[in-house]
Amino acid sequence: MFKQYQLRNYNFRLLFYIILVTIMGILIVGSAQESSQDKQIFGMAIGMVALIVCSLIDYHFLLKFQWLMYLLCVALLVAVLIFGKEVNGATRWILIFGIQFQPSELAKVLLILFFSKLLSDYREYINTVRLIGASLILIGIPLFLVYKEPNLSTTIAITLIFCSLLYVAGLSYKIIGGVLAVVLPLVIIFFSLIVQPDQPFFHDYQQDRVLAWLEPEKYPDIAYQQLNSKMAIGSGQLYGKGLDTNEISSVKNGNFIAEPQTDFIFAVAGEELGFIGCCAIIILLFLIVLECIWMGRKARDLEGTLICCGMGAFIGFQSFINIGVATGLLPNTGIPLPFVSYGLTSLVTLFIGMGIVLNVGMQPKKY
Repeated sequence: MFKQYQLRNYNFRLLFYIILVTIMGILIVGSAQESSQDKQIFGMAIGMVALIVCSLIDYHFLLKFQWLMYLLCVALLVAVLIFGKEVNGATRWILIFGIQFQPSELAKVLLILFFSKLLSDYREYINTVRLIGASLILIGIPLFLVYKEPNLSTTIAITLIFCSLLYVAGLSYKIIGGVLAVVLPLVIIFFSLIVQPDQPFFHDYQQDRVLAWLEPEKYPDIAYQQLNSKMAIGSGQLYGKGLDTNEISSVKNGNFIAEPQTDFIFAVAGEELGFIGCCAIIILLFLIVLECIWMGRKARDLEGTLICCGMGAFIGFQSFINIGVATGLLPNTGIPLPFVSYGLTSLVTLFIGMGIVLNVGMQPKKY
């Protein structure tokens, strides 16, 4: 379970990036909603303990429980649908010992670990119909459960992480090319059908968000959050208005965005820290992703490579979706900005995942 590690293999650079962007998140969350700051600090404290512990546990030991992780993931997601707490029309949380917990966040890390082991064990069959089909069934069950919450953004994020794992595991470019040749036309057809009335694919509110993104002037009541988010980011200009700005026209003081400390935290960052602050957040997240990929390349085995690249994909894709929504590049969909948005489950889960990545880095390939 525990090994003798060499301190020089501990990636303190990655740890520094994580701590720095999390502290920035705490400051921005405190500015957006002061009552959430203490909880976010508590989340970071718990997360740091979890990160240190996980970084010292041999990841091969954890992967021995791959099927237990998968069953736990499915069980928690089923529990959400049965016993979950509904908030704003979605059932994504359950109460555990009085603490509100979002299983779909933990599911991302559990599925990364599960498929890292599965794809590594059967790497020689990665391009066979049997393994691809089995993998699609195994990922399809949690995806369906997350989608039924409903949580489309997390469904998309998990799908992108899964595709990244398949690619890193060695999926043939012929298969990738064939899938893209089929999927891209289907995506075009799919989006053309979304805008049609009585379409069966999305919930009404999800369709409204897509329509509001395409034609915001026709749906001002639905597009107002994204429109206000873009105005807030632009109003920050180069240096921003400063943390805890008291301008009544600001996003937080004017209540122009509902719960800005979560999905639209980037709007608060843009308004109060300006272009420089936004760039700092993006660069730190980008550096974390690069460190994950770099550590994956130096991992001693395919399991380690997949864990690092899976966590890199997790942070990279989720950051892109969150910032894309806040800047109007993507339709409005709720997903936290890694290490920055308010949310104890998201923050602690990320720290756990990064702790496992650090353990992979402490067992580098021997040349």
